[in-house]
Amino acid sequence: MAQCHSLTINPTVMNMMKVLSCLILSLLVVQVTGVTNVHVAKPKKRNVLLIVGDDAGFETQVYNNTVCKTPHLDDLAKRSVVFKHGFTSVSSCSPSRSAILTGMPQHQNGMYGLNNAINHFVSFDNVRSLPYYLKKRGIRTGIVGKYNVGPDSVYPFEFHYTEEDFPITQVGRNITFMKQCVQEFFDTQDERPFFLYIAFHDPHRCGHTQPEYGQFCEKFGNGEPGMGIIPDWKPVLYDPKDVIVPYHVQDTPVARADIAAQYTTYSRLDQGIGIFLAELESAGYADDTLIIYTSDNGIPFPSGRTNLYDAGMSEPFVVSSPLHKQRWGQESNALISTVDITPTILDWWNISHKSYKLNGEYVTLTGKSLLPILEAEPTSGWDKVYASHNLHESTMYYPMRVIRNRNYKLIHNLHFRMPFFIDQDFYISHTFQDLLNRTRAHEVTHWYKDLQSYYYRPQWELFDVQHDPKEIKNLALDSKFSSILADLKKDLLSWQNITNDPWICSPWGILENSGPYQQSPTCMSFDNGL
Repeated sequence: MAQCHSLTINPTVMNMMKVLSCLILSLLVVQVTGVTNVHVAKPKKRNVLLIVGDDAGFETQVYNNTVCKTPHLDDLAKRSVVFKHGFTSVSSCSPSRSAILTGMPQHQNGMYGLNNAINHFVSFDNVRSLPYYLKKRGIRTGIVGKYNVGPDSVYPFEFHYTEEDFPITQVGRNITFMKQCVQEFFDTQDERPFFLYIAFHDPHRCGHTQPEYGQFCEKFGNGEPGMGIIPDWKPVLYDPKDVIVPYHVQDTPVARADIAAQYTTYSRLDQGIGIFLAELESAGYADDTLIIYTSDNGIPFPSGRTNLYDAGMSEPFVVSSPLHKQRWGQESNALISTVDITPTILDWWNISHKSYKLNGEYVTLTGKSLLPILEAEPTSGWDKVYASHNLHESTMYYPMRVIRNRNYKLIHNLHFRMPFFIDQDFYISHTFQDLLNRTRAHEVTHWYKDLQSYYYRPQWELFDVQHDPKEIKNLALDSKFSSILADLKKDLLSWQNITNDPWICSPWGILENSGPYQQSPTCMSFDNGL
């Protein structure tokens, strides 16, 4: 496959032959064309552009953050339906991306934890993903940015520039390099409809892997000595005193500085979105492309990523359809999930999802197409979502199952007698070290929780999200809510049945579903008191 060529001063040590070829070809582009290629109008067809931020939250004016500047997301929102209640189905990178691309929760598709490095979790070999269905229908598929799923046979992208081809900072944060990859995708003479998936690495933390670039890689490509230059990026800096501290983050100078760095990389993501949407328009596809913007999981702060509290589950969700202009600039109160993305894209092309067997069980998608909501706000339904989490890193086993409706949320912490784990990336962050140091020194943390209760959680957590949106008061043991608790447990168990959840009997028993129990799967009790 051909290579897109970076015009940046590359701050990452790369193969010298690649760098030399990139520089030579980049100079040829500048000398021969001088300007961006003029694109010939293409025939009308339906296309999809899916844009996913990495640990991106609500740091945008679209969701009433008046400090972090995101003019391009703001413009997109004016041509979209903005969903006020979007949720991820799992608060971890690879599992979430697998859910986005299959329409199935992680426990159903097999991507139980991270795919990268020593973690090495993958989806089941016979999972049928969105790229699989689109390829079958002759639709061109491409990905630019963070891949972090597997195996490749399950996620067969035809065009790809990912961390498997180049350093993640280049394909996920260097918006000039990413722009050239997008241009290459659009410049082809291929006339098939397309699905292009742009997966940013911004605004993910990088203090664990590349601390020289700052806590969020906010210095990467900013032109300072050793940082390199991203020509298309105009860094936006923020004063820590001005940032909006989310309720689930301690309000301290250290945390504020972290948030300010996060804002800078969110602004880079936003500028990248502006560039890619301009390329889409220049290529003649703006009037026939469905655009979806969301994130994979919550922000990398306390109660955020790897948690299934709302701070870890809630996602920005913006959908723009050129065929549904009547709802542009409107908001929706529907409760939606990232597992709704695959059904939506299949519906865009009138592709039906045919049931098939996975590990001996029929696959039923529990997500739904969002296209009807783009026509009119629903008056019923769309009132609950589910979530499922097993691991993040391979050492972070803390399975959780969740049902959330408009009024209540139930979290089942299956291994509640174990402490909740902290991932490597977040542990080394300035924000968590601030919490840890203050706790060790018996100082005021300025946080809404304490580490002891954060680590050790009850088996069931029931919250009245209407009156307790910060999820502070657990009502699970309150007898006044016993019927609500019972109903939610029943609903959650039903969803686990439909999605073939192997953890359905945990922690009190084991599922026997083969041999004499093949026709009547049964939970067998351990008699462990749970």
